[in-house]
Amino acid sequence: MLARALEIEREEFLGRLSYQRGAEFHGYRNGYAPERSVGTGMGAVAIRQPRSSDVPAGAEPFRSEIVGRYERRSETQARLLARLYLEGLASADFEPVFRELVGSTAALSPSSILRLKQEWADEYQLWRCRPLSERYVYLFADGLYLKAGLEAEKTAVLIVIGVTADGRKDLLAMEEGYRESTASWAGVLRGLRDRGLQEVPLLAVGDGALGLWGGLDQVFPHTRHQRCWNHRRLNVLDKLPRRLHAETSKQLHALYTAPTRAECTQLRAALGQQLRLQGQADAAACLERDWEDFVAFYDFPEEHWTHLRTSNPIESIFAGVRLRTDAAKRMRVRENALYLVFKLVTRLSMNWRAVNGPDQLLLLLAGERFIDGKLQRQTNTEGVAA
Repeated sequence: MLARALEIEREEFLGRLSYQRGAEFHGYRNGYAPERSVGTGMGAVAIRQPRSSDVPAGAEPFRSEIVGRYERRSETQARLLARLYLEGLASADFEPVFRELVGSTAALSPSSILRLKQEWADEYQLWRCRPLSERYVYLFADGLYLKAGLEAEKTAVLIVIGVTADGRKDLLAMEEGYRESTASWAGVLRGLRDRGLQEVPLLAVGDGALGLWGGLDQVFPHTRHQRCWNHRRLNVLDKLPRRLHAETSKQLHALYTAPTRAECTQLRAALGQQLRLQGQADAAACLERDWEDFVAFYDFPEEHWTHLRTSNPIESIFAGVRLRTDAAKRMRVRENALYLVFKLVTRLSMNWRAVNGPDQLLLLLAGERFIDGKLQRQTNTEGVAA
């Protein structure tokens, strides 16, 4: 089929079949190039590429659009090899595994496989400059640390995911940063603002990294903060002896799953007093620190609490990324690590589920108030619910 397609391509260029005169002269058939194998999605195929000669002066010479002059693998197969590398196959494994698939002459050295990733860099540069035209209600932000580059310190990749007005999750930003500093996060957030995110997100969810909250105060000062309860639980337990972990963990879970802010605050006071009586004042102080940033979710719809109480929506993505990046040990080039993470997150994003109760997002954007997760209906001057 491939050989026949190449013959038809030459016939269309010359404007006539074999042994047939054409209305206009475009050249002669000139046999075939030496046989070579080309890798396709179904294996290596041997071809002899048709040639033409005596093309009129000033006319374009015959060049196949199906198979390039020096092409050894199809674009489909190149994308397949890049995808396999993305999924975790080491570049050194391609030679023994895929030699029969691509043919005896196709390049399969580690360096040739790594060159296939250049299109990832191009995709990333286009993506990071794209305009943002959607309205984003929530932001999830966190930093991922990778062993990449020649420096002893790990590379920080700052990632932001946004929730649209219809409940979908979008990857908004992915940039290198320095230790999740305030300056690094502020730069990422300014990039979002400059690309079109002018409407202030209502709530940002993240861990205890101070750089994120400092950056938000600079760029989106009216966006409320919601800190991750999973990180706070681990911080409290880290200050306790192991014998107290099981009981305290249950109490913390009951605390942040309380149905109302008042009950949550009462449970916090009780647990703090208990910890101080047990001689664990540091753990009690850790529990009570920045308290308002841990109960902001009560002012948002109850259907969204499961998404807002923790940074799990972004941590679950990191788990999939770490499976691949940990297998690679240390990547020598930081930029390549960034492009790899970008492609991994882009692939994982196809399975992201929307937030619960997406219709509640429109009520939030309309200015409706929620107290303890319940919609507070406004009343008119006659006392009738609007």
